[in-house]
Amino acid sequence: MLEERDVAGLRAYADELRDTFMRMQREASDLNARAQAIQITEKSLDGLVSATVSVRGELIRLDLDPRVFRRPDARGLADTITDTVRRATARAVEELVKLFEPVIPPEQLRAHLDGDLDTVLDQLSSGMSGEGRRR
Repeated sequence: MLEERDVAGLRAYADELRDTFMRMQREASDLNARAQAIQITEKSLDGLVSATVSVRGELIRLDLDPRVFRRPDARGLADTITDTVRRATARAVEELVKLFEPVIPPEQLRAHLDGDLDTVLDQLSSGMSGEGRRR
């Protein structure tokens, strides 16, 4: 049987979820448009590669300085491109997390984006038990 404290905790969590949902619903279209518009450009450490990615990590643009062809190192160039795109994608994710911070706790959004189901379930469980709720 649920104790009064458990019921109060569940009610508070349900109220918090409802308030968050209502706020998200009001701000959804603006947040969605702003999220879809996120594009990050990152330069390689040597400055010869520039990559622009979307918030989903899709490569939008890749620029190679002609000087990259002075050193015929296909593996090195591929690694530089991969690293540059990876860093741009990480920055895009951080921009997304910052954008949604008013409505979704950063650690919760990161767990969702990372596909970390264990952390997501732990966070939901903590919230339902009244622990660690954010106000």
